[in-house]
Amino acid sequence: MTLGNYYEATRKVTINTYPICGDLSVDVAIVGGGITGISAALHLAERGYSVALLEAHGIGWGASGRNGGQVLPGFGASQTKIKSLMGAERSRQLWNLSVEAVNLLHAQIERFNIPCDPVRGYLHAAIKPRHVRELEEAQAELAELGAPAGRLLKGAALQARLRSPQYLAVLEDPLSGHIHPLNYTLGLAKAAQAAGVKLFTHSRVTKVEQGRTIRLHTENGTVSAPFLLLSGGAYLGGLMAPIAGYIMPAGTYIIATEPREDVAALIPGNEAVADLNFVLNYFRRSADNRMLFGGRVSYSTLQPPGLGASMLRRAIQVFPQLAGARVDYLWGGNVDITRNRAPHFGRLAPNIFFTQGFSGHGVALTGLAGKVAAEAIAGQAERFDIFARIPHARFPGGRRFRVPVLLLATSYFRLRDLL
Repeated sequence: MTLGNYYEATRKVTINTYPICGDLSVDVAIVGGGITGISAALHLAERGYSVALLEAHGIGWGASGRNGGQVLPGFGASQTKIKSLMGAERSRQLWNLSVEAVNLLHAQIERFNIPCDPVRGYLHAAIKPRHVRELEEAQAELAELGAPAGRLLKGAALQARLRSPQYLAVLEDPLSGHIHPLNYTLGLAKAAQAAGVKLFTHSRVTKVEQGRTIRLHTENGTVSAPFLLLSGGAYLGGLMAPIAGYIMPAGTYIIATEPREDVAALIPGNEAVADLNFVLNYFRRSADNRMLFGGRVSYSTLQPPGLGASMLRRAIQVFPQLAGARVDYLWGGNVDITRNRAPHFGRLAPNIFFTQGFSGHGVALTGLAGKVAAEAIAGQAERFDIFARIPHARFPGGRRFRVPVLLLATSYFRLRDLL
């Protein structure tokens, strides 16, 4: 078993980046080298702004290069939850923006010829009778929102699309799909570089001086700018204390089997799949016919013991055909969840913007987040402010106690998954 990231092993895009050395002044500084920061940098550069992006590790090192690659509209919170928070009109606006996010992702892939294996198609899977009812409700809700029609499949129609004994029904979703997320992130970064963005890697920001001109300090240099975007997500840590308490880093994990001839037959339409449990399983085929199977959550962000074997057991429960499969890759990373699972955007000052809290639903939404943040910095903040109006609360217990408090709060949902 290789304790490594399958996406790193199959990266197809090469970019040259360096640590910052010396002092630099630009129009906009960005912290975080994932999809959000890179998307914002690209859109700002195309508007004529000079941009410097600072990343503590490598481009795509965080959630953008470690996730399940599942491209979805909507949010970590259900549309019903968004409606309760924002009202009917605002919730529809947010839904439409999330659909735009999916379309933007595919448009950027085509525009910049990014080799990230894009596929359209998704199956939402029901394990229990109550899940079937939830899929029926979701189908009606999506129709009301004007989403592309998806059929609810059962019996032989279900088995023709998903060769698993575990599921009672699946709901088709032709808008969603999957990509190789690291290649997408790197391809977007290459486009940003070509547009003039300065990408500085292995350049951790240690201090932020606020003011009309903001100064970011690193070990070997500084960046000064009149505008700052913070897009480090779960890896921003305590750099900006006022927003740190609104997100919880949560570890999630994926295995990749060896390439297998039988994998294509397990999901003949090559859709991405996820079930409806609170601690869900999500999976898909890779371009080289491996099964990529994700799940498990660690709110301590520490990798659980025996993870590879337990993940394979979960995969075999879904697909008994994988009995005897070999796990070639095992990796994980942290996602930034909010208490209500809705994204958290806003300002810390008139010239300091932040985007965080994608709650495991960010492959598409992060690209749009960067675009609307760029619009706001350029003085067109209407769309950014739709997100910024979503109400949020801090996690209780402070940094020391919020993990045990969250574990207690989620125990009910974990038990409910078993019923």
